[in-house]
Order: sequence, then structure tokens, then C-alpha cells
Amino acid sequence: MNSVAIIPPDGGEVIELGPASVRILEDGGTTAHRLGIGEITLAPHSAGPPQHRHAEHDEGFYVVSGTARFTVGHDEHEAPPGTLVMVPPGVPHTFANPGDEPLVMVNTFTPDLYVQYFRDLRDATTRDGEPTGPATVRVMARYATTPATEYD
Repeated sequence: MNSVAIIPPDGGEVIELGPASVRILEDGGTTAHRLGIGEITLAPHSAGPPQHRHAEHDEGFYVVSGTARFTVGHDEHEAPPGTLVMVPPGVPHTFANPGDEPLVMVNTFTPDLYVQYFRDLRDATTRDGEPTGPATVRVMARYATTPATEYD
């Protein structure tokens, strides 16, 4: 019999990534690795990762507070609180926080591949704590993820 996981508001593993932090809420241990869940907080006026595609997992974002700007190929979408963005495998995407307040989103990944990605990205950060573009691309490659440079 599996145990129920209850993560309190101050629980979970926190991974600092420069202007972003990720609090791991479900690392796949309770869901037999079918689902991972994180809470992403992105500082005001910050970019997210380079636009990219996942080959092996679906990714979801639920905006809790702040307003995200999602870029999907050439298209930009504003995502205020209460917005859900679901990204299937193969679709180019990224997000940013153009606003004056922190952006908080619940992030899901099915299966849980990206839990370890965030840990590996933290370990590849520069001395100032912010991941570099080349380091991010190298870590993405370990998780069936590639930068998106063509969108048609």
C-alpha cells in the first residue's frame, strides 16, 4: 500500500536557480514516477529558460499569482492568475515574468523527468548562482529536451 504525501506550505525541497526558485512538491515517489509537481517562483522582470521542446513529457503550468508571458513558437500569450497552460511533447515554449511582482506557478511534468533536471541545473550553475545558456542546454539534453530555434 502506498502512503499519502502531504506537503505543508513550508515543505518540499527548494532549488534556487538565479531569479527562479523551484519548490518540489511531488518528486514522483508517491506517483510511481507518473507525475512530478513543482512550485516555480520567478522574480519580477525575469526571463525563464530558453525556448525549448520536450520529447518525452507533458508539462503544465497553473498561474497562482503574478502574470506570466508564455512564448509558444512565434506567439506570445499573457497568463494572469487562474490560467492553465498545458504543453504536450514537441511544442516549443518558454515563459517569463514581465511584471513588477513575483510570478508563482504550479508546474507539472508527466512523467516526473524534470524533478532531477532542476537539481542538475542547480549543480551546473555559475558562481553567482544563475545558470548560463550553454549549461542549461547541456542539462536539457539529459532529459530529452532541446532548444527550439525553428517554429514552423
